[in-house]
Amino acid sequence: MVKFIGTIGLALTVLMPFTLRADENRIDRIRPDAPLLAPYGTYPVGVRSLKVANPGQVDVVKIEPGKEPPRYDRPLQLEVWYPTDNADGGGAYNVLLRDGKTEVSIGGRAKRDAEPRKANGETFPLIIISHGYPGNRFLMSPLAENLASKGYVVASIDHTDSTYDDMGAFGSTLVNRPLDQRFVLEEIARLSTDKSSFLSGLVDVTNTGLIGYSMGGYGAVVTAGAGVSEKAVSADWSAKERALAVHQAGSKEHQELFDPRFKAIIAIAPWGMQRGMWDDKGLSEIKVPIFFMAGSADDVSDYQKGIRKIFEGKMPVDRYLLTFADANHNAAATMPAPAESWAMNETLGFAPFEHYADPVWDTVRMNNIAQHFATAWFDLKLKKDETKSRYLDLVEQSDEGVWAANKDGSLKPEHTYWTGFANRTAKGLRLEHRKPD
Repeated sequence: MVKFIGTIGLALTVLMPFTLRADENRIDRIRPDAPLLAPYGTYPVGVRSLKVANPGQVDVVKIEPGKEPPRYDRPLQLEVWYPTDNADGGGAYNVLLRDGKTEVSIGGRAKRDAEPRKANGETFPLIIISHGYPGNRFLMSPLAENLASKGYVVASIDHTDSTYDDMGAFGSTLVNRPLDQRFVLEEIARLSTDKSSFLSGLVDVTNTGLIGYSMGGYGAVVTAGAGVSEKAVSADWSAKERALAVHQAGSKEHQELFDPRFKAIIAIAPWGMQRGMWDDKGLSEIKVPIFFMAGSADDVSDYQKGIRKIFEGKMPVDRYLLTFADANHNAAATMPAPAESWAMNETLGFAPFEHYADPVWDTVRMNNIAQHFATAWFDLKLKKDETKSRYLDLVEQSDEGVWAANKDGSLKPEHTYWTGFANRTAKGLRLEHRKPD
């Protein structure tokens, strides 16, 4: 039985009136050169916080050799964005920086505790967001708010043992990422039928998307069906006492994890392949279409030996890989670095800025490109909007696209420029497509 703890209003997540700093640390910026699908949609956005708990889970952090694994009700905190009719939105989220101590304000468009839009039985597909190690539920808030404004309910997870102020053993992240993702789907589905919940009658959980970044991307690949290898289960960096075997390819437990309500996934810089997380058998079990995003200079998940190797593996699903030339591990996913993160941090020994920023690409630019392609991908896969396929049917290298237009603005037959990008703006990008093997 699922345990629901309730709606919360903690000081760390309350939307406050704008301050100068929050107004500076915006998560909703859309550049003038943003691609066509990047701007916010037509729905005003509401946001609420939830605490939930997954009962009877193995406490991976406390596993001891030769003893029965201890169990606990695993707590998770969620931030849920959703369409509303209340246009009087806007506020600031008070969140923690990478050091887990420094609280800063970031400005967004969502209105705290606004009444959800419930018109004529309209429901909205669910998108679940899963951060990296470490991270928090606000790390990808530019994507969350943006997608909610386009008719999605977006639930972003604070993964226990994996947040800035709660970094437990790495093995817990390996075991729990896919379990957390599946549980949040189950919990949102339950709440969508609970008349006392603000989510009642709001969510179409039969069409659910998942966005995972780094370790969240690892979890997303497992959730898509890819069971992990024996090498990963037995590695010295893995979970103690072979606890990761619950996700091993071919195992009964892993087969039972799969939920067909997941219809589309975005995996940003997924970690693991470079360490042998999956073999051919594992990748062949993937059942959900995946849109990968990554930087070609990623030295954390390893672009060539990790991310590309997953994409190029044989799997029976449609998949894409969007590459940001010369970007590192922070490509596409993270919110812009708050102004306070620029200073050297004594706790970390470095400026938290580098946790959010990229040395080559502007973060807002990458956010806008990610918003554009996420909109196309999820509209196509979750809303069955076939008109969005044209934003994915592109020449592979953006720099090779040809802009050819008549004086009246109509396009010539030789026009091959990336659809949705204004002239001279599709640069430094590559979009590859592989059909099911």
